[in-house]
Amino acid sequence: MEQNIFDLLSTYRKFKPHMLMVLIHLCYTFGYFIIEASFNHGMSPHVFVTYRYFVGGVVIFPFAYFFERNVRPKLTFALFLEIFVLSLMGVCLAVNMCFASMKYTSPTFVAAMLNTIASITFIIAVPLRYEVLDFQHPRGIAKILGTLISLSGVMIMTLYKGPTMRNFYGPLIHIQGKNGAIHKNLLIGSILSISSCVTWSIWYIMQASIMKRYAAPLSLTTWVTLVGAAQSAVFTMIVEHNLSSWRIGLNIHLWSILYGGIVVAGLIIYIQLWCIEKKGPVFVTVFNPLSTILVAILAYFVFGEKLYLGSIIGAVIVIVGLYFLLWGKEGDQEVQTNTKYKWTCSSIVDPECKMQPIASVKKEEVQIQVV
Repeated sequence: MEQNIFDLLSTYRKFKPHMLMVLIHLCYTFGYFIIEASFNHGMSPHVFVTYRYFVGGVVIFPFAYFFERNVRPKLTFALFLEIFVLSLMGVCLAVNMCFASMKYTSPTFVAAMLNTIASITFIIAVPLRYEVLDFQHPRGIAKILGTLISLSGVMIMTLYKGPTMRNFYGPLIHIQGKNGAIHKNLLIGSILSISSCVTWSIWYIMQASIMKRYAAPLSLTTWVTLVGAAQSAVFTMIVEHNLSSWRIGLNIHLWSILYGGIVVAGLIIYIQLWCIEKKGPVFVTVFNPLSTILVAILAYFVFGEKLYLGSIIGAVIVIVGLYFLLWGKEGDQEVQTNTKYKWTCSSIVDPECKMQPIASVKKEEVQIQVV
């Protein structure tokens, strides 16, 4: 009996990161639909982004204050300007465009598009020398092929609609609200979605730079969410002239804001950081397509959403390309963790003798999925 309990605990510890990553993407999946339901009932995407990131910043603030008070660098004016630009790219622009695109497409389409962020980031990082092209190594070729395959999948999703996949069962849950004008323009939705992915890719690269000078991820996340919420509020006041759109009652709007702020911006970030610490960033990114699969299944079988053949083919191609890219990136992680050293002299008895790395490899930055 005791041996069985010990085996169960050992198995649980071994697969705990895997179970937590599945839980994360279940939370993301549910989040897509509660957000879409809120939009369908008249919630402005820009008001939602403002409230959500304000709630997220308030939730993360106490953890950042207590856990990083001894390691948090001093915030200078120049550093604050960088955080301002980082918030503008990662919250005000990227997230607003992402959620606005959901009004013209669907959660399935948006979830599939988000898988292209890794490929777009790779394209932008190469000329900035954050990534190196190696045509003589299989993993280097895999990164290039993965990028091209992912982008071809995006082109198929955008330009080819195809026949509707027939659903023999009616929707089990109806989320269509009073706003019946959604999902009407795939082109506009595609442009917004691709633009948000490009902006997020630039945001990730900027993170790599600012984290070197402000190595306090929770504090940085708090600043980015709160500053981004303020920027989004200004943007919303410019584009939303109806003051009633800011009023939130005890309805789906409130629950979507609380869910997005507490669960997505609070709990999920903490779990992701723990998984990254235990298993590394490559392990975390491998699970990203799980959201696409879960969203497609729920959208089709539970909510009765239309699925088009072009979207399914494109999403599969994007995921295949993502895994090619991740396999190539995993080689970078292995080189980083297995850096080889050599002696600088012929004998270790020599007092001037010391170890030096044969090749220095830049530490891979942590990238957290944003929804």
